[in-house]
Amino acid sequence: MTEVTRTRPRGARRWAIDLRPLGVPAYRRVWLGNAVAMFGFQFTAVAVPVEMFDLTGGSFWVGLLGIAGFVPLLVFGLWGGAVADARDRRRVLLAAGALLWAATLGLLVQSLAGAGSPMLLLLLVAVQTVAFAITSPARSAILPRLVPAELVPAATTLNYTTFTAAAVFGPLAAGLIFAAWRVDVALPIAYGVDALLFTVSLWATLRLPAMPPEPDPDGGVRKAGLASIVDGFRYLATTPVLLLSFAIDLIAMILAMPRALFPELAQERFGGGAAVGWLYSSIAIGAMLGGLTSGWIGRVRRQGLALTVAVVGWGVAIACAGLAGQLWLAVLLLGVAGAADLVSATLRQSMLLVYAPDRMRGRLQGVNTVVVAGGPRLGDLRAGAMAAGFGTGFAMIGGGLAAAVLATLLVVAFPALLRYRATTHADDGR
Repeated sequence: MTEVTRTRPRGARRWAIDLRPLGVPAYRRVWLGNAVAMFGFQFTAVAVPVEMFDLTGGSFWVGLLGIAGFVPLLVFGLWGGAVADARDRRRVLLAAGALLWAATLGLLVQSLAGAGSPMLLLLLVAVQTVAFAITSPARSAILPRLVPAELVPAATTLNYTTFTAAAVFGPLAAGLIFAAWRVDVALPIAYGVDALLFTVSLWATLRLPAMPPEPDPDGGVRKAGLASIVDGFRYLATTPVLLLSFAIDLIAMILAMPRALFPELAQERFGGGAAVGWLYSSIAIGAMLGGLTSGWIGRVRRQGLALTVAVVGWGVAIACAGLAGQLWLAVLLLGVAGAADLVSATLRQSMLLVYAPDRMRGRLQGVNTVVVAGGPRLGDLRAGAMAAGFGTGFAMIGGGLAAAVLATLLVVAFPALLRYRATTHADDGR
């Protein structure tokens, strides 16, 4: 691990995003590879639902893509975390990365061949998700081995901000392709761009050193099976700080995630047209701008308190956006919510990586993958059901306020999260 000199930021540098982790060559390569791959993935993320709608002419099959992705994520996210703790993490990333690349090439080939099969599309999306679910815990768990512990928050912020920027600009670039060519021509171009750019991630992974698992304290041999997954949950149950960090994130996502309301909100309140695009982009834009001014996050010591404030801020901002009568104001408030989400995601991930011992990081990242993916999807279900019964305004306002209140009650009832400071470590097994 490369030693990075600590310098005290002054002036604007106190707010600008902390770029010191990029001074570590191994991290810099991984960051670049992941950033390019994530940008490329956005082309597939747009192309797949476009192709499915073009094939079937209905939103039902497009909705099935979410199920095809979510179910493998639940199963293989947990198993992938166990694998990341039991095997060399570099090899895990290479093997699962090759599977992910193969699935993308499969999408490319079927579009060139004009297969026209919705079932094949669902199958390839499921395979992609399996590979992602396996790579995600390992990719996150290697971070503390690449940079010093003091730079983990900065590196986490860099990752999240970069991924958010890709989520903003990638779909815009993909949209240009579909605007310039017919669907049958644009699809292989989009899939081809993703497959080509993903090779940068594979190159960065190949350059990593070997990362074998650290030995268990009792000297036992670790296996990637059900017992290992259960052991991870058992450890999580004995660490209130991490358990509460997952719980408060679920509260935020399930009770206040508003994205399922955007199509109806855009049509009924803001006149349709481009309004829906602005609504869908607003949270990501806010998160990206929040990341660019996130230099202060790495200096936060009372991380548990800051995490709680960010979650409460997310809920309040969503509730206020539900009251907004003008599109610009709704976008602005949703952007504030996105910035709060960046803070909470960065702090929660930093706490997980620093607090948990290395032998448990993969399994806990597997749980994190399921929470991060599952929470918003359950939030979509909650928002849609509330909107159907009481209207979009009530679903946003009530959900946002409920998230803020419940998050506050949670940390008051269980104050371990509020007491957590960045200097706290759990490598002694606490």
